[in-house]
Amino acid sequence: MNLHEYQGKELLSSFGVRIQRGIVAQNADQAVEAAKKLTEETGTGWHVIKAQVHAGGRGKGGGVKLAKNLDEVKTLADQIIGMDLVTPQTSAEGKRVHQVLVAEDVYYPGDSEPEEYYISVLLNRSNGRNMIMYSTEGGMDIETVAEETPHLIFTEDIDPAVGLMPFQARRIAFNLGLSGAAFKDMTKFVNALYTAYVKSDSSLFEINPVLKTSDDKIMAVDAKVSLDDNALFRHKDLAELRDLREENPIEVEAGEKGLNYVDLDGNVGCMVNGAGLAMATMDLIKQAGGEPANFLDVGGTADAARVEAAFQIILKDPAVKAILINIFGGIVRCDRVAQGVIDAYKNMGNINVPIIVRLQGTNADIAKELIDNSGLDVLSATEFQEAADKVQAVLA
Repeated sequence: MNLHEYQGKELLSSFGVRIQRGIVAQNADQAVEAAKKLTEETGTGWHVIKAQVHAGGRGKGGGVKLAKNLDEVKTLADQIIGMDLVTPQTSAEGKRVHQVLVAEDVYYPGDSEPEEYYISVLLNRSNGRNMIMYSTEGGMDIETVAEETPHLIFTEDIDPAVGLMPFQARRIAFNLGLSGAAFKDMTKFVNALYTAYVKSDSSLFEINPVLKTSDDKIMAVDAKVSLDDNALFRHKDLAELRDLREENPIEVEAGEKGLNYVDLDGNVGCMVNGAGLAMATMDLIKQAGGEPANFLDVGGTADAARVEAAFQIILKDPAVKAILINIFGGIVRCDRVAQGVIDAYKNMGNINVPIIVRLQGTNADIAKELIDNSGLDVLSATEFQEAADKVQAVLA
């Protein structure tokens, strides 16, 4: 589950991470009031207006602007709220902006020049340890830095059983070229950041940029936070921060119906039981010359109601030209699944795309007979290659 920047910053602040302060606003008038309040609390004269959407690269799309007075705060907030923001991480249609974060200006003059860094905390899947990735090249696309100057990216693996050691936090500050007060503040920042990551059961913290201010304070100017969905039962307060407006509506509906669904850009809908078989089915579709339109795992209970719900979800995608149902009957009997497909088909009326059903496992022969004798426009198969050939035939 992704959080908005303002939500991520509030989470970080609760664990002692210094942040660029800001107030969220739903319209231009609220933005002006937020700016006034920030000036009273922080003394800032300028304000940064930031679109709040679940996507990076907002500045490139015109979603981050600097306001030098209250009139500009109102004008810029009015421009950004309601716009369809297109960034490198959105579709061509972009994402609708419903709110902005009015933030303090932290690039104020002082004894030294402000400097920007990149810091993220995530799981290193190659060794099963948490990892802090960091670079002196903050404020830039980290992918570009990794490709063009990989020697400027550092990593620190952390044993989850031991936690972040003091020497590791110091090494991070040293590799970032810090000294004096900034060095000490960075070690505190890194410790607080890692604590927040672990205790919130997050899967990703990405702070870009982390800023060293002109008076040697270290703070998070941005915050991209992804929470582990599997751990949200331990964090009811964080689960309430979910913004369904930022998510694919079909995926949201599928989740409400207990289906594991991921929307893809293809033409063959998939309905499978088991994640591993679903991945293999997607490969099968590619091999047959099609493109998977979705990942859909119906789980172990493929009864008529569940199959019908899956049909309804798949058919919401207008790009779907065929549906492949691939079920392995281990715990669930194939004949029951077949009957579920037949019942769901009849309940829904006419389905105007070809359906190929491959059932293998317990009572697969009975299931094939049920499908073949149903009188419905459904093609049955028992072997992988047979299913692939039938997918290829209906797409031709």
